[in-house]
Amino acid sequence: MMKVYQFHVLFIWLLFVLSNGAGNNAARPAVINIGALFDFNSTIGKVAKIAVQEAVDDINSDSSILNGSKLKLIMRDSVCSGFLGFIQAMQLMEAEVLAIIGPQSSVVAHMAKLIASELQIPLLSFAATDPTLTPLNSPFFVRTTICDYYQMAAISEMVDYYGWREVVAVFDDDDYGRNGVAALDDALADKLGRISYKAAIPPSTNVSRSDIMDIFVKIAMLESRVIILHVNPHSGRLIFNVASYLGMIGNGYVWISTDWLSSLIDSYSPLPSGIMSSIQGFLILRPHTPDSSRKRAFISRWKNMDIDSLGLNAFALYAYDSVSMLAHAIDAFLNQGGNISFSSDPRMNSLNRSDQYLQGMRIFDGGQALLSNILQSNLTGLTGPLKFNEDRSLVDPAYEIINVIGTGYRQIGYWSSYSGLSTISPESLYSRPPNRSSANQHLYPVFWPDGSTTVPRGWVFPNSGTQLKIGVPLRVSFKEFVSRVPGSRDSFKGFCIDVFQAAVNLLSYPVPYEFVAFGDGYKNPNYTDLVNMIAAGNFDAAVGDIAIVTSRTRMVDFTQPFASSGLVVVAPFKKLSSGPWAFLQPFSPLMWGVIVLSFITVGVVVWILEHRINDEFRGSPARQCITILWFSFSTLTFSHKENTLSCLGRMVVIIWLFVVLILTSSYTASLTSILTVQQLSSPIKGIDSLIIGNEQIGYQAGSFAEMYLIEELNISKSRLVELNSPGEYAEALRVGRIDALVDELPYVELFLSSQCDYRIVGPEFTRSGWGFAFPRDSPLAPDMSTAILKLSENGDLQRIHDKWLTTSSCSQDNTEIESSQLHLGSFLGLFLLCGVACIVALCIYFTRICHRFHRTSRTQVVSELQGSNSNLQRLRTLISLIDEKKDMSQTRKKRREREEDSPFDDDDRDEECGRSAKRNQSHISRDDDTDSNL
Repeated sequence: MMKVYQFHVLFIWLLFVLSNGAGNNAARPAVINIGALFDFNSTIGKVAKIAVQEAVDDINSDSSILNGSKLKLIMRDSVCSGFLGFIQAMQLMEAEVLAIIGPQSSVVAHMAKLIASELQIPLLSFAATDPTLTPLNSPFFVRTTICDYYQMAAISEMVDYYGWREVVAVFDDDDYGRNGVAALDDALADKLGRISYKAAIPPSTNVSRSDIMDIFVKIAMLESRVIILHVNPHSGRLIFNVASYLGMIGNGYVWISTDWLSSLIDSYSPLPSGIMSSIQGFLILRPHTPDSSRKRAFISRWKNMDIDSLGLNAFALYAYDSVSMLAHAIDAFLNQGGNISFSSDPRMNSLNRSDQYLQGMRIFDGGQALLSNILQSNLTGLTGPLKFNEDRSLVDPAYEIINVIGTGYRQIGYWSSYSGLSTISPESLYSRPPNRSSANQHLYPVFWPDGSTTVPRGWVFPNSGTQLKIGVPLRVSFKEFVSRVPGSRDSFKGFCIDVFQAAVNLLSYPVPYEFVAFGDGYKNPNYTDLVNMIAAGNFDAAVGDIAIVTSRTRMVDFTQPFASSGLVVVAPFKKLSSGPWAFLQPFSPLMWGVIVLSFITVGVVVWILEHRINDEFRGSPARQCITILWFSFSTLTFSHKENTLSCLGRMVVIIWLFVVLILTSSYTASLTSILTVQQLSSPIKGIDSLIIGNEQIGYQAGSFAEMYLIEELNISKSRLVELNSPGEYAEALRVGRIDALVDELPYVELFLSSQCDYRIVGPEFTRSGWGFAFPRDSPLAPDMSTAILKLSENGDLQRIHDKWLTTSSCSQDNTEIESSQLHLGSFLGLFLLCGVACIVALCIYFTRICHRFHRTSRTQVVSELQGSNSNLQRLRTLISLIDEKKDMSQTRKKRREREEDSPFDDDDRDEECGRSAKRNQSHISRDDDTDSNL
């Protein structure tokens, strides 16, 4: 028999050599070896074994694929062991397989990838989801399922969707578990969440119930109630039993499982009643495979198989598609003229030439070409599109989210890398623009482990019998804000304490806590040190008048501010008495000078305009000067009796009276303010004057003001004086030890309520508030913030403020009042308007005078005097024209005659009267009549 077998082998080899030599690689091999490596006894392995065999049968029965060549499947059991799986992988490669379907386990994949890269044998894994298996470190590893990177992103978005911030991760302590949880940690960090505790389970099938019990007793003591399970089915069964025993199913717990549990449910549905009762309300991820006619046909075919009631899970579909993808890649490789041949590895042979086992390990010469064809696949399989992106991951990864209810489950939505959480299948969203906004994320209601549909809070206070240790500053001053009750160690009172207790009472759950004093009782403690104690874990929170500043927010989380605060400057002031000359204070000296000059100017302008036609503005020079002064200054009280006859004069007087009205009103208001409101004065005007000056500045011990003044405003530390109490504030300001005080506004308001000799100068130059401090990512901080907002809305916060922080009358006027003196700039427009009116009126008036003077000098009979006396005569004529009196009665008489006799319009009557006057009067009289008509 042995000779017959050797003869057949020799005969086949001769035919192969002859066909290759004569046909130029045209003939295809009759048999093509491919391997399969998975755990035959695992949940995934049992189902995948059947799916792979069915896929090979379908390929071999399809003449359109491989063109007559047949796939020969060589399967090996990895026994879910990294070392044994590595040995089995080497045996497969010794059998000269072109590729291997598997490994199933990420642990085995990390081992097998090394020899696969050396021998250039592609590994098509349908279940190794470890995200660290990348093309960079595993060039011949091809993942034909969804990477855990996407699964952990889906869990992170679910955690964020329900508003949780901390989770507990339970995982197998191997490559699969550790690397999956590392990806979860990164995904949660992107959503501002975190893993508060990582519980690693020994990666052995011999892990006992007591091991699981020890782990979950610790988890029950933790704050977080959101548990992520990333384990294998063996560990999972023990976890369900222990969690049910410890009462951790329900009672506010949230359980989220990765896809290992969905494959268990799909493979053995329904699960035993004991397991189903332990996983009620669980949220489970399952790889999403789109519905199709091929998938429905395969599911129907699966149900008709005699396979001991094994259900079809998603990994079996991926295993089937892996075989189909490999077959098409081999077909393309052969169509491209590829030759299935193996050659010795010189580096391996050089290790030990006498080891026949190593000599049997040969390199697949077409491995690189076959790998390229696999990565260029563009098919549609049972799981949907079989196509890879640039990262060599399947395109459009998606998961279904199922909720276990009763003896089955209910699908509550989907997650996809394209659109996030949705109640619509991902295929329906691919045609729409991607929208990852929070408003577009939706899931159906969930029945949680406690049987309700209300989203659990996701955390509780640690069940360790201890209370929250809350640090409270032991103040020695401003005890209205926080102080210890005399005769006690852990009882405190004050504004901040009442606000905290009122906010805690609004929470929907009890908060056990105890106050712990921070400080020596002789000096105000440093609040930054108190915040550091929270970051170091010595305190669970801090309650008091703690300012929310940037440096502190880097270490802890603060609640919503319950009191506004900010730094202000306090300085001594002196009262300005009004004195006997207080009536001069409303206007500045320049303003008074301009007002007096304006009165005189307006009087002169009106005299010029009225002198020729108004008897009240005529007379001796002394009388005319008195008239000018009397008229102008009498307008101040609107008591002038002189009438203005000319239009220009009336225009000037009207505008001037408007100016006087504004001036008198402003003067009255300013003088009233000066005489009735206390005037304050201080050489320090605010923080700007302190920065550029050398004054000594006081600050409260323990306040952040010291570091702010030094680091932010660059004020020398030698100028700063530390003070402890309001009494020290007043004493230091009184004796001149400090020139100004810088402190937070609430302290200053309380200080000024009893110290009326000091005032706030300048504006508040920082904006902040007081809040309660909690550790970073504490779930209590946002709940307390909500409670503080409720206190503010219902008025309780103001009532607490009024209870502790009542103010006296002298604290109401706590800002420096600026001088009420009025300056020229405020009235410049009025004076400009009046000046323009005067100038325009004078210009019109002198234009008329010059016109009359020109006509008079042209028609006048010149005397014998010539030479130098002619200029003197002209000057006298001009002065006489300006000073002469008009005969207004004759002018009015002639005007009435013209109005009665002339049928012409006004312009014609003016012209006719002018001509008549020229004929009947002397030259000067004619000019007078003409001028009056003008």
